[in-house]
Amino acid sequence: MAEILYTYKKQVYANITNRCDCNCTFCVRSFKDSVGDAKTLWLQQEPTLEEIKKAMNAFDFSGYDELVYCGYGEPTCALDNLLASAAYVKEKHAISIRLNTNGLGNLYHNRNIVPELAAVIDSVSISLNAPTAAKYDAVTRPQFKNAYPALLEFAALAKTAFAHTQLSIVDVLPPDDIAACQKIADDMGIYLKIRTHS
Repeated sequence: MAEILYTYKKQVYANITNRCDCNCTFCVRSFKDSVGDAKTLWLQQEPTLEEIKKAMNAFDFSGYDELVYCGYGEPTCALDNLLASAAYVKEKHAISIRLNTNGLGNLYHNRNIVPELAAVIDSVSISLNAPTAAKYDAVTRPQFKNAYPALLEFAALAKTAFAHTQLSIVDVLPPDDIAACQKIADDMGIYLKIRTHS
């Protein structure tokens, strides 16, 4: 059975869906079945809110200071369960909550979901992945047209809504693309995190 909560390094992660509106060429789920202490992150079926709450009740959060919504799917594809479970864990634990997202939630839901997210989530990390729309579409393979500008718009909205917002890329990009992504982040006034591909 797949884990809903798992740990990696010094953080707790919530794996609440395997649905994703992208199919990134470098996605870790294409290469292995789990991350951290999870045996598998492939969910047999989408967990209900009650199942997510049950997993949270059973987990010992002592010693952890951050819960990260990031599993083998895009958390905003399960928006209702994301919002409700984040609110639930906030009521029970003094823990910071971060959302790792592809930044396409507004496109997916056809509305601005940033205010709903910001009501229960402290920080957001948005996968930029590439410095241009063409390169983004090639590497991320989103199901939407105009995904890249939608991502940038989401990031601009997030910057004003969350305590901390960052863009992220993976270090497999060529140096020129990394530099171009850094310029995009700098121009937006948003921190860029360069993740190690593993």
